[in-house]
Amino acid sequence: MKDKVITEIQNKMAWLLNPSQLDELGKVMNAALSSIELVVKTENMVENTDLLSAFLSAKRIEGCSEKSIKYYESTVEAMIKKVVRPIREITTDHLRGYLSDYQTKRGSSKVTIDNMRRIFSSFFGWLEDEDYILKSPVRRIHKIKTDKPIKETLSDESLELLRDSCTEIRDLAMIDLLASTGMRVGELVGLDQADINFHERECVVFGKGGSERLVYFDARTKIHLMNYLESRTDSNLALFVTLGKPHERLQIGGVETRLREIGKRVDLQKVHPHKFRRSLATRAIDKGMPIEQVQHLLGHVKIDTTMHYAMVNQANVKNSHRKFIG
Repeated sequence: MKDKVITEIQNKMAWLLNPSQLDELGKVMNAALSSIELVVKTENMVENTDLLSAFLSAKRIEGCSEKSIKYYESTVEAMIKKVVRPIREITTDHLRGYLSDYQTKRGSSKVTIDNMRRIFSSFFGWLEDEDYILKSPVRRIHKIKTDKPIKETLSDESLELLRDSCTEIRDLAMIDLLASTGMRVGELVGLDQADINFHERECVVFGKGGSERLVYFDARTKIHLMNYLESRTDSNLALFVTLGKPHERLQIGGVETRLREIGKRVDLQKVHPHKFRRSLATRAIDKGMPIEQVQHLLGHVKIDTTMHYAMVNQANVKNSHRKFIG
């Protein structure tokens, strides 16, 4: 802390003193402060806490999930503790240095660092909008270029293997519902039996930010869902419940674990709920569904998000090239 203060004073005096005088100033200050302990003003730390709390409250009002809010909080808090200065005095260089050190020491991926940059941008952008600071220090920190590997999807054959390996009608209904609707796993476990409209083969799900939308399922899913519900002997209102008593609502972790187990039976690796969602988006676009409709089906606010989900079939690119170009 003392070294930082001395260096800061030397930098501010550099326009007036020559290098040897600055060096002498540093020595004098070191000697003068040798028996003095410097600490950050408590009011600055209180202000930092207050500003962060106000930001998190704003995000909560905007509809952010508690999981996202916790991520915002931990990311910003870690930065504040490391930079050790009032939020109003944090500069672009401070943030660049923090991100660089974080990546070097932890070996973090570019995606992780860019996620942190986006959180800082949201935080300081909010402070600017609310007139707590004049200008966000993140403005000059550009988006970090990241690799975009092609993510795997589930083929028709893989889906059939998963269905064939199910030993419980519940699991079969669950796989069919994920595959035909592309809903998020959080939306799946939040469904009640009353949310299902079998006549129209549709159901209402509550997505991120409390938004609701209609999703649709196919005839096979309808049959398997009806068979599953008819086999139930419990009185739980949830659509999917645990297999063992007391048959409580199935949670996200339970769905993820079950899908991994089913995948291992047929030597399919990394079977998780999100892969069904990505597979639906890819298949829909591949078969000609307009991207705007896919966006609405998946409940995305921005169409760019939908494009990231959809992997274009290279064979169709080749056929389209022959059809439209040559």
